[in-house]
Amino acid sequence: MPVTFTTGDYPNITMLNDDALAMLKMMGHSGKVPGSIRAEDMAQALGLLTTALATSKTLPQAEAEDADEPVVSTAHRGQPLVDLLAAAVKANNYVMWDNSTFMS
Repeated sequence: MPVTFTTGDYPNITMLNDDALAMLKMMGHSGKVPGSIRAEDMAQALGLLTTALATSKTLPQAEAEDADEPVVSTAHRGQPLVDLLAAAVKANNYVMWDNSTFMS
């Protein structure tokens, strides 16, 4: 089931479950859904995620079903979440996540 990340004053980000859980772990969280990060912990979570995406290969690159489709890198898949976390840091706001009903 997809996971949706939310914070004030920024659009929600919905990710596939495996990607979302891996990125939560990159931020130093258990990967449990639902969950949240307090405003005072946002800068650290953003730093951990940014570093992990820049240096880690923990998420396998998705293989395209069609040979003509490009492979999407982990860093590219994580960029919307990085942007959401950066907005939360700037606004001194928290981030929450929960299972999404977007695709159900």
